[in-house]
Amino acid sequence: MKKPIIFCDFDGTITESDNIIALMKQFAPPEWEEIKDQILNQTITIQEGVGKLFSYIPSSKKQDMLEFLRENAHYREGFASLLTYANEKDIPFYVVSGGIDFFVYPMLAEFDVPLEQIYCNKADFSGEKILIKWPHSCDTHCTNGCGCCKPSIIRSFDETLHERIVIGDSITDLEAAKLADLVFARDYLKEKCEELNITYQPFENFHQITNYLEGRKSVCR
Repeated sequence: MKKPIIFCDFDGTITESDNIIALMKQFAPPEWEEIKDQILNQTITIQEGVGKLFSYIPSSKKQDMLEFLRENAHYREGFASLLTYANEKDIPFYVVSGGIDFFVYPMLAEFDVPLEQIYCNKADFSGEKILIKWPHSCDTHCTNGCGCCKPSIIRSFDETLHERIVIGDSITDLEAAKLADLVFARDYLKEKCEELNITYQPFENFHQITNYLEGRKSVCR
């Protein structure tokens, strides 16, 4: 029997809204909207788009951005319970995020997710503007310019040994969903799964995911 392993998105999934979009609305000039549309329309890659978005923001705004997210970000209901369930059932839980380390790490700190189980992009604040770096870029099988390449991360776990479970909401989760054995989707990812005939389970909170997994003999052994 394959061992379940969970790959969970952060922005718009663990948190109720997309933190990058929230930061752009608050700190970036109006030009950011065009870049966002180009990413969603897939006319530029996620890596190119996210890099451009943060290049609009001065490095001096780092602390202001962190304070803004602390005050405004909300966690999706049931996340802590799903983590507890995964720990109890010995299901590895990885956060795979198109977000940036300077806010992903501190926002996950209260949930005791080990740093080695968090994949995300990194920010360099040493220059005048923020520079994004890509420690988890695409492997030789992917040419999508993902930034933090979720399918490449998933491929590093043997599909013959693992049941690969993906939880997500956005375009950054689409390629991962194509590789997954089980997909939990909401919002944009849900629409794309329907469009591309990718089998998925809808969700709006993590309690629904926990309940679904609890009901399966393959997990509750």
